[in-house]
Amino acid sequence: MKNILVVGGAGYIGSHTVIELVNAGYTPIILDDFSNSEKSVLPRLKKILGTDILCIELDYQDSLRLEQLFEEHKIDGVIHFAAFKSVSESVADPLKYYKNNVSGFVGLLDVLSKHKIDKLVLSSSAAVYGQPAEEVVIEEAVCNPTSPYGWSKYFDEIILNDFSKSNADFRSTALRYFNVVGAHSSGLIGEMPIGKPQNLLPVIVQSITTKNRLTIFGDDYPTKDGTCERDYVHVTDLAKAHVSALDRLFDTKTDFSVYNIGTGKPTSVLELIGTFEKANKVKVDYAVGPRRPGDPAGFYASAKKAKQELNWHSEKTIEDAVKDAWDWQNTLNKEG
Repeated sequence: MKNILVVGGAGYIGSHTVIELVNAGYTPIILDDFSNSEKSVLPRLKKILGTDILCIELDYQDSLRLEQLFEEHKIDGVIHFAAFKSVSESVADPLKYYKNNVSGFVGLLDVLSKHKIDKLVLSSSAAVYGQPAEEVVIEEAVCNPTSPYGWSKYFDEIILNDFSKSNADFRSTALRYFNVVGAHSSGLIGEMPIGKPQNLLPVIVQSITTKNRLTIFGDDYPTKDGTCERDYVHVTDLAKAHVSALDRLFDTKTDFSVYNIGTGKPTSVLELIGTFEKANKVKVDYAVGPRRPGDPAGFYASAKKAKQELNWHSEKTIEDAVKDAWDWQNTLNKEG
């Protein structure tokens, strides 16, 4: 069984990926400093999997302790989730993002090189595209990020590509995922935003639990109902995509690859709200406000390349996502 270090493995996407790694026959080891995650995820993972997952509390930028980790544990591959991810925070504090997301990533690659770890999956983002000219985005689209967060992800991809090409045995993949939604079907783990939620589905959930009205930013876009359309991929599908990408690294001669991970189907703001109300039999109180500057009308993935080369496609629906997200919130409500 191959040991896979999941950097940032206690976070939202990382914890779901840990489950899918176990299901696929890998042995995950979590590395996390818990700056954007909760230690309560560990007993939840044990309840789901029926076994403890080794977790090492460590800031991945601490190169000396990272070196020690690789000396003490046999690691066959790495999946990297430890980037900061708030667009607004990155604008307010860009150096924080470039230090952790870029400098930290370079330090990680340096340690991997020293210890001859030659398989890495990078959790990247559709933010690398910025505001693309076409609604349906392919991997060959021009990358022109609009935030320090987006640039940090794009810089990581460039660095990883260069590093992979300069090391004959190194294999790597970057996954550009779109809007991640949902929670594990058990209702035991899900998204726990620290601070104000950035994404629409947790904002919907929070608006119901706090009884605060939700604001829709514009309803006069050139879409089917006037609201923005986005590509929402279930977190379990995204986790499986990371495992599929890892599988391929052990069976390919390609040094570096990039894949979009999404459904390839647009869902509007009003459609997401309506689906949430119908699936969970609750009412969402919302009002329409002005557009936000820079919001494109439509933005969704072409996931054909992932289907062809990774044998991956999204399986879960928007209905699954909104139901799982609400089940997870109800779990938190019961626990107080």
